[in-house]
Amino acid sequence: MRFVVHAELRQFSLRDLGAWRPGDGGWSDEAVTSHRIAVEPSSLAVATARSDLVETEVSVHPAPPAVRADAEHVVEADLAVPGGELTLAGPADYPDQRHRLRITPGRHRVRVSYVESGPPAATWNEHEFGPHFRYVLDLWPTVTPSPVTVLRQGAAVWDG
Repeated sequence: MRFVVHAELRQFSLRDLGAWRPGDGGWSDEAVTSHRIAVEPSSLAVATARSDLVETEVSVHPAPPAVRADAEHVVEADLAVPGGELTLAGPADYPDQRHRLRITPGRHRVRVSYVESGPPAATWNEHEFGPHFRYVLDLWPTVTPSPVTVLRQGAAVWDG
């Protein structure tokens, strides 16, 4: 499934809204400089290279897929989805702007791959700086908890 998300403040999130409770946001120094994702219970925020409209792709698999060869940065984390309904949205999106996805309730592993691309097929902010990426999120069920793991470290964090 492909979506265009408004990544205001250079981020968007994937979360189970029925279970998620606001916390510290999960943005530690390591999350910003290495992981490029912030993890909270039932929520995963993805740092983007632009504060703009960004392309995302979400796929659910029965087992871990192959790591994408074309990805500049690849990181994995666990996501609790007790309610079985995820929302994909930017931080300032209204409820009717959220993309909804139904998946099997339980613990899932999420792999986030940053794939270089051109601008999205939607109106985007040509005055915003930063490269364009397609943010590919692959999910699969898992039972054993695992830490955030960087599989491929991309270039340094983008300057603003």
